Amino acid sequence: MIPAKKIAAITKRILKQQGIARATLSLVFVTDHKIKKLNKRYLGHDFATDVLAFDLNASQGMPIKEASLNAEIVISTTTVCRNAKRFTTTPFKELILCIIHGILHLSGYDDHGPQDVIKMREREGQIMGKVLTS
Repeated sequence: MIPAKKIAAITKRILKQQGIARATLSLVFVTDHKIKKLNKRYLGHDFATDVLAFDLNASQGMPIKEASLNAEIVISTTTVCRNAKRFTTTPFKELILCIIHGILHLSGYDDHGPQDVIKMREREGQIMGKVLTS
């Protein structure tokens, strides 16, 4: 179990690395079953995934501001644990990667095309290195 205070502190460092000065951000931890339902409902994908990010300002018709964020990130802890084994890392590091990935999506990063994936992975690596060492 990872203490909520530790997750909150690291999440604040991630936001700072992205230049996000103000944020209202909810992290929701669910099972594969629940994230699959959300993925199908909101994105039309009938499979479980590791992380989904929802910009609540955009869904309310409010303009997106670069310096502030109002969002929710949903993470499947089932997939986090499975991916940690698959990629020979720890569940903690995999969880932090999911938070980074969600915040990058909310910051405008995409991972649909090959070049987008490269940019996303590079930025994930940069942030991961900084937040885990500070």
